[in-house]
Amino acid sequence: MVENTTLKFQNAMNNQYIVATIKKWNTDQFNKKVCNFPGEWNLITSPEELTIENLEKINPRYIFFPHWSWIVPNEVLKRWECVCFHMADVPYGRGGSPLQNLIVRGHKKTKLSALKMIDELDAGPVYKKIPLDLSGSAQEIFERMAPEIFDLINYIVTEEPTPEAQSGIATVFKRRTKDQSKLPESATLEVLYDHIRMLDAETYPKAFIQYGSVRLEFDKAKIDATGELTARVKFIEKF
Repeated sequence: MVENTTLKFQNAMNNQYIVATIKKWNTDQFNKKVCNFPGEWNLITSPEELTIENLEKINPRYIFFPHWSWIVPNEVLKRWECVCFHMADVPYGRGGSPLQNLIVRGHKKTKLSALKMIDELDAGPVYKKIPLDLSGSAQEIFERMAPEIFDLINYIVTEEPTPEAQSGIATVFKRRTKDQSKLPESATLEVLYDHIRMLDAETYPKAFIQYGSVRLEFDKAKIDATGELTARVKFIEKF
């Protein structure tokens, strides 16, 4: 009991926090929200900044990784409490391209899970899950998710909850390849709509078809009340 009390006291004395992210929708939320959070906040936006030397200078209580595209070294995971945010109701949906894999499987809603990071991808214990709607384009979903992530960050910093181990059978998604962005040749309008919207976000490979030497890329998909599907198309001669 004395050890637990000492640990909590040490944690309370450490009011340094880091958010590591590469997406504008997350940096915008960082600039908007953390000024109202307790403690001192630091932003990392490239893997070159995530060094042991830099982390030792800050010695954060938590490092939060919303939308981080690189493997975090085990040495970092062992020395600091690292938190990621995965848009699946883990242990279902561990792994890569969760948004696209969920939509392809017909999911309309999911859970946004805050996880303690361990050396196995998306397998760490859970701090909290909250509902997440999967309607709209990928860009709209990511932008809608960003403030939810920072609400979870505030919850973790304020409450310091003990994460609970995942339970149930794991379902692991495979990271999708660029070739899988090609529109299916035989599909309903709803499937085509889902395929276009799930790839419609900054830096993501757009849905496409190949027409001879020209690639046609699609975004801004809409289905109106009559069931008519429209989308914007861009013709690319060299890709």
